[in-house]
Amino acid sequence: MKLSFVVLLILAILFTSSVFESINAISPTSAPVSAPSKFGCDKKCELRCSRSGWRDRCLKYCGICCGKCNGCVPSGPYVSKSQCPCYRDMKNPKGKDKCP
Repeated sequence: MKLSFVVLLILAILFTSSVFESINAISPTSAPVSAPSKFGCDKKCELRCSRSGWRDRCLKYCGICCGKCNGCVPSGPYVSKSQCPCYRDMKNPKGKDKCP
């Protein structure tokens, strides 16, 4: 009885370890690489939001504005929004600037 229990325990351990190895082979832990945006908004917004205190929020709204303005984003963190009239004139529902 004890011998059969030990054999079953060893078989169970071998089976579960092989199952976990096959799962890890199917779904790697590395994240997929995202495709570059159509207008290069990712890099432009990285530069625009590089000194922002609210970086995640800045990147989110900058990306939205960049896409709607066909890739027009002011060229630096402190550059005037007048470089891109579309970016400058976009407002949120409360009437405040939408684009950072």
